[in-house]
Parts: sequence; C-alpha cells; structure tokens
Amino acid sequence: MTFFFEVLIGGLLSGVLYALVALGFVLIFKASGVFNFAQGAMVFFAALTFVGFTEVLPGWTGLAEGGRAVFWLAFLLALGSMIVLGIATEKVVLRPLVNQPAITLFMATIGLTFLVEGIAQGIWGTSVRGLDLGIQDEPIMWVLDRADMIVSKFDVFAAAVALVLFIVLALLFQYTRVGRALRAVADDHQAALSVGIPLKHIWAIVWGVAGFVALVAGLIWGARNGVQFALTFTALKALPVLILGGFTSVPGAILGGLIIGASEKLAEVYVGPFVGGGIESWFPYILALLFLLVRPEGLFGEKHIDRV
Repeated sequence: MTFFFEVLIGGLLSGVLYALVALGFVLIFKASGVFNFAQGAMVFFAALTFVGFTEVLPGWTGLAEGGRAVFWLAFLLALGSMIVLGIATEKVVLRPLVNQPAITLFMATIGLTFLVEGIAQGIWGTSVRGLDLGIQDEPIMWVLDRADMIVSKFDVFAAAVALVLFIVLALLFQYTRVGRALRAVADDHQAALSVGIPLKHIWAIVWGVAGFVALVAGLIWGARNGVQFALTFTALKALPVLILGGFTSVPGAILGGLIIGASEKLAEVYVGPFVGGGIESWFPYILALLFLLVRPEGLFGEKHIDRV
C-alpha cells in the first residue's frame, strides 16, 4: 500500500501540471469559443524567452549572473512579452476572423503555432537550455523517513504554484468586475454586447491572461524537462484533460488533470508489465476515448442540443 500511495501521489502531482497547461485552453475557449492549438507553442515561447533574458541581462545591466535580481527582471520581461504576444494574437490573427466557421479559427491557430515557434527560435536560438528555479528534484526527507515514500520536492513545489494560480484566477473570475464581464461573455456574446460589455477588450484580456498562464507552465515544465522544442507537445498532454473535464470549466481542468495524472501512473505500474510497458504515453488517450462514448461534453461541460 505504501508503494501504491507513492505512485498515486506522484500521479496526482503530475496531473496538476497537466491541468496548468489545460487551463490556457479553457480560458480562451470559454471566452471566445476558439480552440487555441498554439497554446503549446506559447508555453515554449515563454520558457525560451525567460531563459534568453536570463542569459543577456547580466551583460546589459551588470547584474550578477544567476542572481535573484536577474531572475525577477527576466520574469517581468518575459511576462510582458507573453501579454504582448497574447493581445497581438487576438487583434491581428483572430479578430479579423470573427463570425467565421470554427474550423477556420482552429486552422489559424495551427498556423500561429509554427509562427510562434519560428519567432522564438529565430530570436533566442535552437539549442536546449536548462532552467533552474532553485528547487531540486529530490525526495522530501521527512516524508521518506516517516512514511517510507518518495515524494519529489520539485513536484510538490510545482503543484503548489499551480494551485495558487488556480485559486487566484477563480477569485478573479468570481469577485472582480472584469471577472463578471468574462463570465458574461462566456455565457452569451450577444447578450454581453447588448449590456455594454466591450467584447474585444475582454478577449484581449483573456489572451493576455492565457499568456501569463503559458509563462508559469513554461517555467515549470522547462525546469523539469529542459527548455527545448519538445515543450510545444505539452499541449497534447492537455487534450485528454480537456476531454474529461470539459472545454469550458476551470474546475474541470483541475479534476481532469488529477484523473489523467493518477491513472497514467497507476496504469504504467500495474498494467504496463502485462502489455510490455510503455503505456503511460498513450493510456490517457484511451481513457479519454472511452469517456467520450459516455459523456462527450466532459464532467463539467455544458450540454448542447442542436436542432437538426
């Protein structure tokens, strides 16, 4: 049972990180109805921009390399870059396509993926970089000593950061004027316009927030796996999470991430040996496919009944 809980906890912590990536999709889809396939590229762009600034800032400013001042200045510059990227994407790419079919918007975000990847690598280069957040990927000793379980210190830190972000965004949506406007736009675009909510401004805010979420996800995933082109594929990890939780629900993203994270780890350990192993990479998609047959709108998704 100790080993079971060790695997389960590791899976749940990984699931929170999957949910963090899925959150970017949920924010944009809920507010504008656009499935942003470029979210993975935005995560890569954010991580690479942050690392790039940490490399050049000591020469520009004379600050000590690797110091906290460089870290926070690089974070602020990367955050500004992501907000600009998000707002520019909404204004230049998607705003001219308003009222076009959903497949047109989806294809536009696919093209945006390659554009963002190219810009990032054109500015900062293509080499793999390391990213150090100051938290080592090592067991928490008091958990190991008392419960005889290996729980990664970095995974706990990353999950805590993600949960704080979820709470902040939930409070923003629930108790602020901008949050109420976001929820109104998500419920009905035309009704929101009729009561004077500036739809284009709200979409710009949503894309800016999605850029911030991509930066946090990029820092965490970059610190875990290195800042490299493979970060763009983190978007694929979010797809089963979205299918389970629903494309329009922040709580659904969290719950879906926990389910996917826990199930893939448990399946790899307990089912993998019977089928040759290596099922962790594809088991979430099988689970999502089975879930589609039962509840295609997701656990928290809204049912849509179309008149035929």
